[in-house]
Amino acid sequence: MNERFEIPARMRNTGLGLMLFGLLVLIIGAFTLLGGDHSDKTRFWIVLLHNSVFFLLVTVASIFIQAAASLAQGAWIVAYKRVPEAIGANVWVFGLIAMIVMFIIAFGVNIDGHNPIYHWVHPGDDKILQGKSSFLNAGMFVGFTVVTVALWSFFGFKFRSLSLQQEGAPKNSTKIYWATAVWGALFLLVYALTQMSIAPWLWIMSIDAHWYSTMFSWYTFASAFVSGLSVILLFVIALKNQGNLQLVNKEHVHDLGKLMFAFSIFWTYVWFAQYMLIWYGNIPEETTYFKIRQQGPYGMIWYSVFIINFVMPILILMSRPSKRNYFTVCFMALAIIFGHWLDFYIMTMPGPLGEHWHLSWYEIGIFAGFVGILIFTVSRTLASASLVPNNHPLLKEAILHQS
Repeated sequence: MNERFEIPARMRNTGLGLMLFGLLVLIIGAFTLLGGDHSDKTRFWIVLLHNSVFFLLVTVASIFIQAAASLAQGAWIVAYKRVPEAIGANVWVFGLIAMIVMFIIAFGVNIDGHNPIYHWVHPGDDKILQGKSSFLNAGMFVGFTVVTVALWSFFGFKFRSLSLQQEGAPKNSTKIYWATAVWGALFLLVYALTQMSIAPWLWIMSIDAHWYSTMFSWYTFASAFVSGLSVILLFVIALKNQGNLQLVNKEHVHDLGKLMFAFSIFWTYVWFAQYMLIWYGNIPEETTYFKIRQQGPYGMIWYSVFIINFVMPILILMSRPSKRNYFTVCFMALAIIFGHWLDFYIMTMPGPLGEHWHLSWYEIGIFAGFVGILIFTVSRTLASASLVPNNHPLLKEAILHQS
């Protein structure tokens, strides 16, 4: 079986159209916002940071899924493993964009004599920022970001390469299969030291540098991971609708639906635990972070995030039939991605913009541009090799899989 994917004109045109639309919005934003007041200039850069980091963390979740499945010897993913491979192989694209945006913001943006997003760049007489300077400094920011993006990109390419090498290996050979498990273990170690710890601290939490949470990395991981699962499901269903991935059936879709449901609950657990501990402590320097988000101008988005990311999944995805219905799981995947995009929005926006927030043409246009990049790059990678890993040792088990 050699199932090759030919990019449909609609998918190709959608990806290109969204990319061009995003580029046009970026150009218009550069002329209108960069020429405006303090909040307009800040808005131009923080929106780029929000989207670039969000899509980077979402795509890297596909590498995490591959690594975890290889260590668990999971056959359930084999039927559509080319999808997370294709997403992971393009982490370098979003990593490069995020790195450029973050470095420009950290070292090239100076509005009214200070950095409006990363205040730690110019700590001045701020005793709190001075006390954190051993971690929040230019060398740490640049070094850690470059190493992290490079490692994530390498592992994205490596998993894709090993999977394709398996096709040329002797039949029933498990050498590459076990090598993949070793690389998976190495990636999980790297992932634990980056995404589950330092990366969210430097890239997102340092926007509100006076505040910190020991649960923040788990919070961002849960948000990015369930969004990554949703992206994988959408590509799987899109390929099914084109007549590809014939080995994939409702059993596999049910598994993805269960994971989306489970990690929506996990996200809610971390969301509530972080909020509850700070609410119970009632320490002013901690509660300030939530006050502007829950009781201030972002209150509507705050409660919308809770409804979209918890209430909707628990009401819609709890039953078995709903997780096996293609329309239902696609609808929920789209809702989850948008809900967690909003989640990242209120992580990043209140610190730099305060009450001068916007959710209009520029925010939506940049988001659309990143969606276009995702569709275009992943579809090209999917078309470059067979969608069926014919020589994988667990292929037969994947075909007979029951959820």
